[in-house]
Amino acid sequence: MLLEGQPAPEFSLLDQDGQRVTLSQFLGRQVVVYFYPKDDTPGCTREGIEFTENRDAFDTKNTVVIGISKDSTDSHKSFCTKYNLGITLLSDPDNAVIDAYGAWQEKSNYGKKYMGIVRSTVLIDSNGIVKKYWKNVKVDGHVSAVLNAAG
Repeated sequence: MLLEGQPAPEFSLLDQDGQRVTLSQFLGRQVVVYFYPKDDTPGCTREGIEFTENRDAFDTKNTVVIGISKDSTDSHKSFCTKYNLGITLLSDPDNAVIDAYGAWQEKSNYGKKYMGIVRSTVLIDSNGIVKKYWKNVKVDGHVSAVLNAAG
């Protein structure tokens, strides 16, 4: 279980350009890691666009934004291109990182239960410690809340 005040689990995943990205490469900066269900769906698109629109504000707070889903690197690349997203999207096809951060959970839709990504966000401080953890995120107003928590 992911807890505020505990070290964030390390990860090493490929981004939309096929480049390996690790959490530890950002030591000295805050990191926002947001988990989202699927590229190019309405809520996930709005969230990606809002994080992109606020990228400069996050930069002034020495904070990098990373999105993670099960989608492939090719899917992420198309998603970024289609909506001109300026954030890093990582592919976690085996959901190892998604699970380690507590975002892989049982969901329910029209009475059917299944496992999937629950929209959630983690703010990690410059030393790799979980500073804030948002579960079951609603897109509206969320990016502003994360930006405020970043300092």
